[in-house]
Amino acid sequence: MSEDNQQSKQSIFSLFKDAIVGKQQDFTKGSIKKAIFMLAIPMILEMLMESIFALVDIIYVSQVSVNAVATVGLTESVLTLVYAIAIGLSMAATAVVARRIGEKDREGANQAAVQVIFLGFFLSVIISAIGIIYSKEILQLMGGESSLIEEGSGYTKVLLGGNITVVLLFLINAIFRGAGNASIAMWTLILSNGLNIILDPIFIFGFGPVPAYGVEGAAIATTIGRGTAVVSQLFILFYGVGKIKILFKDIVLRVAIMVNLIKVSLGGIGQFLIGTSSWVFLMRIMSEFGSEVLAGYTIAIRIMMFTMMPAWGLSNAAATLVGQNLGAKQPERAERSVWETGKYSAYFMGIVSIIYIFFAPTFLSWFTDNPEVIKNGALCLQIIAAGYIFYGYGMVVIQSFNGAGDTKTPTYINFVCFWLFQLPFAYLFALYLDFGPIGVFISITLAEILIAVIGIILFKKGKWKTVQV
Repeated sequence: MSEDNQQSKQSIFSLFKDAIVGKQQDFTKGSIKKAIFMLAIPMILEMLMESIFALVDIIYVSQVSVNAVATVGLTESVLTLVYAIAIGLSMAATAVVARRIGEKDREGANQAAVQVIFLGFFLSVIISAIGIIYSKEILQLMGGESSLIEEGSGYTKVLLGGNITVVLLFLINAIFRGAGNASIAMWTLILSNGLNIILDPIFIFGFGPVPAYGVEGAAIATTIGRGTAVVSQLFILFYGVGKIKILFKDIVLRVAIMVNLIKVSLGGIGQFLIGTSSWVFLMRIMSEFGSEVLAGYTIAIRIMMFTMMPAWGLSNAAATLVGQNLGAKQPERAERSVWETGKYSAYFMGIVSIIYIFFAPTFLSWFTDNPEVIKNGALCLQIIAAGYIFYGYGMVVIQSFNGAGDTKTPTYINFVCFWLFQLPFAYLFALYLDFGPIGVFISITLAEILIAVIGIILFKKGKWKTVQV
């Protein structure tokens, strides 16, 4: 009888409670199904919380002015570069920490965690200086009008100046995930976003002795919320009950570990930039077909993002399981974890795809009553959903490469599938062959299918099992 069939009679509710509370587990032995559940649940809830915050934040800001919303959009575009660095480093942090934990090398995991925090701190200080000194010039460079710059430069200055809270929140949560403490990452993000949602209206519209800061207040609330969460993260790292517990003797600059982290993170940064830039070019192609088509596309993508959260949580769980099991010299268990997680992700995405294919117009009608927007948005949702099963599997496989520390392979896959296939296909079919927006929608679906197919083929070859981090 396999270890997965030797499940205890523990109820789903009890498992859910353990996952949320963060009961300590060794994910290198025992039931793989249980390990996936224990890691994925807090990761899914963490990402859902982030989505809710983004929605609430823009609802508050939209009540200030059109310039306020535009300021957020332009500043977020600049912050994409910060996110790219933070996400790349967080991939490296998860891979290295997971590997050390799997090797039962707690001291090595602690040392890696410290170097990640050092790197994040150094980079964010440079970005802060640029953001504080050149906030107006940045908005001007991004095409902001003079009235927007006058109203919104404070927002940009606070958010870029306090970017250390963004970077460290990303990185320390990646450390917790790599260690298998996904629930700690979840709770710190709930603290951050919960505070942000409470403080947003206070600082934007004013309350009692707090004056109305307008759009700048949104940045102040965000920075306070994230900053509070970072302080709590550091407290847990030094005094908490997680698998990572930093001692003062660990706070030493270790160049070799830092260089290794940078090397692993470059692939993660590349993946993010390739993916982001391809979406920017797709948006540019879509703009050729008018505002109603563009609006439908934008709404459809927002709807899709919510239902992708469980698949993202599962893929992050797979990355942690791969890293820890490779560290424990159990590559076959690492591989079985990926196939098992991919199967659950594909099941979920398959169910979602059926719902979207049949009820897409209904979902679009919740956001707009414009028939052309509903028509194009529904078409987008239906065509992209047709490839959701592949997307679910592909997402898990790609993150598993990252969990093994092989960030180069997903970067090559993304480059081939997004830049060499998706963008030329979208341009050729949508504009040159005059298929219209349907050409863009089909290109997205086919690219995601191609990513899954190539990813699975390369994953089966098993070179990722030999990567050293």
